[in-house]
Amino acid sequence: MNWILLGPPGAGKGTQASKIVEKYSIPHISTGDIFRKNIKEGTPLGKKAQEYMNKGLLVPDDLVVEIAASRLLEDDCKKGFLLDGFPRTVYQAQKLDEFLASNGSKIDCVLDVAVDKNELMGRLIGRRVCKACGAGFHVTNMPPVKEGICDICGGQLYQRADDTEETVANRISVYEAETMPLIDYYEKAGNIKHIDGAKDLDAVFADIVSALGE
Repeated sequence: MNWILLGPPGAGKGTQASKIVEKYSIPHISTGDIFRKNIKEGTPLGKKAQEYMNKGLLVPDDLVVEIAASRLLEDDCKKGFLLDGFPRTVYQAQKLDEFLASNGSKIDCVLDVAVDKNELMGRLIGRRVCKACGAGFHVTNMPPVKEGICDICGGQLYQRADDTEETVANRISVYEAETMPLIDYYEKAGNIKHIDGAKDLDAVFADIVSALGE
């Protein structure tokens, strides 16, 4: 059960990933989470990654590949894993395939969660995050009871630097230019399944389970 979850920023990959790892009992490996952890801790890697992420740019390939490969060698990945946010370029995908092949493994299924660009813009620009506990909200889809205040802990809500309109538009453009070729790459490999990410969360997950099998 070696799977990849593809989709543009705002496609709901994080939510679906949580559901997938709970159902299938495999680790969720998100390079974005790894980078954010380093950013929060102020490590050299974190500071370097922050510069790219704030501009809506992708972190350099070789840096991402190195981190992902080391994570896949850990014991909890022996029975399978779900990659989220990696690979993002054909180069990364090729390096991943080479790494897995050298360890007698391969990618079994790639899930492509597709969402219209205008829908993505609305989802991302409206996101708000609690500074204290990290809980997520949305100004229209999931607003807090009191504007600007977290329902869970009472902390202050803020808009992430990479969720502003200009940065969001750039992130989507970067995705389309650099990551969309991955779909062609996995189409040729014959291991990709396309999922309509515009549906409600439960319907999207039902489609994912149908694609992966019980």
